[in-house]
Formats: sequence, structure tokens, C-alpha cells
Amino acid sequence: MKTNFKHLAIFAFLGIALFSCSSDDDNAIFLPNSSAPEISNFEYGEGSAHSTDPIAYKGSDIHLEAEIYAENVISSISVDIHAHDLEAGPGETEWDFEQTFNDANYQVINADFHEHIDIPNNIPAGEYHITLTVVDALGNSTEIEGHIDILEPISLTDISIDATVQRGSEIHAEFMVNAIHGIHNITVDIHAHGLTVGAGEIEWDFENVYTDGYHGLTEVEFHNHIDVPATAPAGEYHALFTIEDEEGNTFEYETHIDVTE
Repeated sequence: MKTNFKHLAIFAFLGIALFSCSSDDDNAIFLPNSSAPEISNFEYGEGSAHSTDPIAYKGSDIHLEAEIYAENVISSISVDIHAHDLEAGPGETEWDFEQTFNDANYQVINADFHEHIDIPNNIPAGEYHITLTVVDALGNSTEIEGHIDILEPISLTDISIDATVQRGSEIHAEFMVNAIHGIHNITVDIHAHGLTVGAGEIEWDFENVYTDGYHGLTEVEFHNHIDVPATAPAGEYHALFTIEDEEGNTFEYETHIDVTE
């Protein structure tokens, strides 16, 4: 009987020890009373430069980074990007982005989050709201928020173009061009619709592509004078200024010019 009792005692001790070891292993991964994940050093900006300025450009990408401390294994990391009250213009589409990252390299106790999000080139420019959400294996979650300005890759400022010009003189056109990817060329197209060509007059259409002094630059002043023939019919002309950058993005500026006798 004593021998049997000793055996039972040994088995009981081993069972308690194994349970204790198993509990210790579980606690190393899942802590029932643990805190939610912590997010620090959250930064975002223009992807190509890994900028920390909250600015990015249509047709480019956003770089996102964060350090995540979690007492339990991370289950997922989600990114949500959307705008409030931005109106889509002609050819534009509203953009709402949402993606959950549950790759193996993120399903760990602590993680360095680093991703690049592509920005469509046909969305409204303006302020967008970013939310980063981290959820651990026990369902604890933490989120952090921020805002980013998504800008046009090409913009014009300080625009000065003659609204009225006498035929036989010249049109003065001047503006500043900012192109984050560098200017490829600038095209000017001036033409009329439905103007009657009178005696001694010749229909006039102007089109020219400018590269010299502009190609490859990210910021430059466009300043040119365009001759209007003395034989051009008087009336309203449509003027289209198109800037193309080195990435193939284009920006158009339209105006009307009255050619007088």
C-alpha cells in the first residue's frame, strides 16, 4: 500500500508540475489581464522621400510607419484613409481606402509597421483622415489618428494672361509652375470656334510645345509672348495651357481671350 501511495503522489506531483509549466507557457503569449497594444512614433508622408511631413501627391504613394508594443501576439493591423466633404470634380472619383495587414511578420509580440499606400491620380485633392488600428489575439485594440493633405502633383500660381488683345499685337502669358516630379513640357493651344472669316482674314490656330528652360525643373516661371496675326478674325478664342510632368501626370488651365480689331 505504501508503494502504491508513493506512486500516486509522484503522479500527482508530475501532473501539477506539467500544468504549471503549461500555464507559464500560455502566460508568455496570452496575458488575460494585459493592456491593449501601444502605438508610438506614428509617421506618414510622401512615399518616395519617406517624408514625415503630412503631405502626399495624387498618383504617388503614402509612406506609413509606426512602432507597436503588445503584451500579446498581434492579430491584425488595419489602415483606413478617407476624406470628409471633398467634392469630386470632372474625371475624379471619391477615394476611401481600407486594408487589414495580418502578415506573419506582424503577428508577433512587438512589430515595426511599415507600408506604402498607392494614391490614385483621379481623386479630389484635399485633407484626408488616417486611422491605424492594432488588435491583439485577445481582442484588445488601440487606434491612432492623423490627417494628411493630398495635393496635385502639378500646380499653377500667380497666373497673368491677357483677357483682351488687339490683333497684330501679342498675348502676354505668365504663371509659376510647381511640379513635384519635374516638368516634361508645357503646351499652349489657342483656337476659336465658329468665327466667320472675313475678307482679308485668315483663320488662326496656335499650338506650341515648350521644353527649353522648363524640362526637368520642379519650379519655374513660364513667361512668353504669343504673336496674334493681323489677319486673325476678331472674336473669342479658347486658350488651353497643359503642363505634363515626368511621371505622365498632366494639369490643364483654361481661359478665354478676346481678339479685337
